[in-house]
Amino acid sequence: MVKERVNWYQDKEEVVLWMNTVGPYHNRQETYKYFSLPFCVGSKKSISHYHETLGEALQGVELEFSGLDIKFKDDVMQTTYCEIDLDKAKRDAFVYAIKNHYWYQMYIDDLPIWGIVGEADENGEDYYLWTYKKLEIGYNGNRIVDVNLTSEGKVKLVPNTKIQMSYSVKWKKSDVKFEDRFDKYLDPSFFQHRIHWFSIFNSFMMVIFLVGLVSMILMRTLRKDYARYSKEEEMDDMDRDLGDEYGWKQVHGDVFRPSSHPLIFSSLIGSGCQIFAVSLIVIVVAMIEDLYTERGSMLSTAIFVYAATSPVNGYFGGSLYARQGGRRWIKQMFIGAFLIPAMVCGTAFFINFIAIYYHASRAIPFGTMVAVCCICFFVILPLNLVGTILGRNLSGQPNFPCRVNAVPRPIPEKKWFMEPAVIVCLGGILPFGSIFIEMYFIFTSFWAYKIYYVYGFMMLVLVILCIVTVCVTIVCTYFLLNAEDYRWQWTSFLSAASTAIYVYMYSFYYYFFKTKMYGLFQTSFYFGYMAVFSTALGIMCGAIGYMGTSAFVRKIYTNVKID
Repeated sequence: MVKERVNWYQDKEEVVLWMNTVGPYHNRQETYKYFSLPFCVGSKKSISHYHETLGEALQGVELEFSGLDIKFKDDVMQTTYCEIDLDKAKRDAFVYAIKNHYWYQMYIDDLPIWGIVGEADENGEDYYLWTYKKLEIGYNGNRIVDVNLTSEGKVKLVPNTKIQMSYSVKWKKSDVKFEDRFDKYLDPSFFQHRIHWFSIFNSFMMVIFLVGLVSMILMRTLRKDYARYSKEEEMDDMDRDLGDEYGWKQVHGDVFRPSSHPLIFSSLIGSGCQIFAVSLIVIVVAMIEDLYTERGSMLSTAIFVYAATSPVNGYFGGSLYARQGGRRWIKQMFIGAFLIPAMVCGTAFFINFIAIYYHASRAIPFGTMVAVCCICFFVILPLNLVGTILGRNLSGQPNFPCRVNAVPRPIPEKKWFMEPAVIVCLGGILPFGSIFIEMYFIFTSFWAYKIYYVYGFMMLVLVILCIVTVCVTIVCTYFLLNAEDYRWQWTSFLSAASTAIYVYMYSFYYYFFKTKMYGLFQTSFYFGYMAVFSTALGIMCGAIGYMGTSAFVRKIYTNVKID
């Protein structure tokens, strides 16, 4: 069994070169096993391939032993390690890979190395395979800190010939510290570009402007409203009947009426609160720990944190459902617990069929599926139950500042731009505007060969998104209530959640203008997982918008005197 992540070596100790995957350069997500191409294996005895973590298994990491004999600080001159008997089928496989710009990935001591399979001549008639892997490994003390690969030995692909594959290893001392060995893979000129700084500054200024504007408008308008309502209190009944009564006070008997479809609404709010908690914790962990230095660690961390934060979902969803008078709390708990996992697993299951059809390494193994299902049933569900019971008992009592009328008040006609549907469509524009530059960097790190590491920026953008979302939904809700429409719960949720629609529309622009993806596998993978990402973001924004608006609505109706 291979030594796992120890990273210390004695002289002449074995160093394993793992072959991972091969796939088109223009889509790093479409990957296949390295030996799915007719490469040959070195003579050294094979070590069985394995998945180290759940995150690696889900990300399609397929580590297979190269068979190359590499020993610590032991130089190897150019040595032939195997021979490919190139028949027509093997040649066709290599030609297809070269035409589609296939790259392969390898690992030495957890350090990734990329190499190109081959290249075509200018006319596209002859195809050449790189047959010589020239490895240069840097060491500091008894640890490996740097690996470079040079592909040489260009050989023309001619059917029914033999192609010899060779390698060499050169060891050199390096001053790079072990802690800094991943710095060469980062791209500061891309992520810390002036445009990135400018976009953050721009969003921050928008927040200050928006918060100031919202505060000024609401403070002044609400002060006038309070003055008018207190003046009305002093009138006698005859004057009040003749007075022009309008505004948000008139719906005080209906504003705390339960939302329509309270079961699904409370489940969405609970799920949104959980996604926000997961985002916050994962970003903080990523800021403290360099998660990009270990394969699959970001995904493993996200799954673990999602499972651990299930009580948050149960608490907020369960307490809201109880306050709205819901009786079927067990059904609500199940829907809340499985809403996000079902969406993610359903999409992954669909894409998995396509991956299996293409024999891609992205096809999730059956054992991994079982592990994910076990996490859902034996970790997420029980913790959700605990959260639901706590939520119902601690904050499940309806303590509204206004009594709810027995008969709903009719909603008067209003101008077209005050309709909930219009408010919902317009509500997501500003939150999207505050994050769309960051979306470009996040998309590029996921769909291209960039490692995202500026999590301080991401944290700042998350804070900006929350503030903008809350400000926008409060303003939308104030206008809605002023038009004497008390259906604010779904409106506040959906106007914030509509950010997801704009993010998904932006993903179409990114696909067609910023990537060179093609084919069923790449397209379905891209749009499937972008739909999951956008929906999760929308549910999170919706929950943030609703929570902020709920506090605002409670505050204004607490401060006004109601008959």
